[in-house]
Amino acid sequence: MAILIRIAMTFLLLASAVCNARADFAEGKLPDGVYHCEVYLLGLFINLGDITIKGNVYSGPVTFGTSGTYNYQMDANGEISWLGPLGGYTSGGNSISLTQATLDDPSSPAFDIIMKQQDGAFTASTCTKH
Repeated sequence: MAILIRIAMTFLLLASAVCNARADFAEGKLPDGVYHCEVYLLGLFINLGDITIKGNVYSGPVTFGTSGTYNYQMDANGEISWLGPLGGYTSGGNSISLTQATLDDPSSPAFDIIMKQQDGAFTASTCTKH
């Protein structure tokens, strides 16, 4: 049952991210700042760490032991490609399925990361600028 709930939540977050994407991100970059990442699982928000964005470079999340800075790219539709490791999202057999930037409120940019786990299940998290 928990797997069905996780799949349903992932689908809803993915559909929301794709439907709400906008092509008005300046120069293919997210606004500079620290983005706090969380996942909502079984009624709780779980902290996944912070990702720092400056220009077309990112670092983090440090929670998962990622250090260093790496480049990222974002297309006109707000889809982000991470060009380096992304903490626990890309370790232990995990991989990024999709990262979609959203700009529902210009003062509060965010992005959703859909991660494919080693066992084939998907998990969605949201990272919002603080």
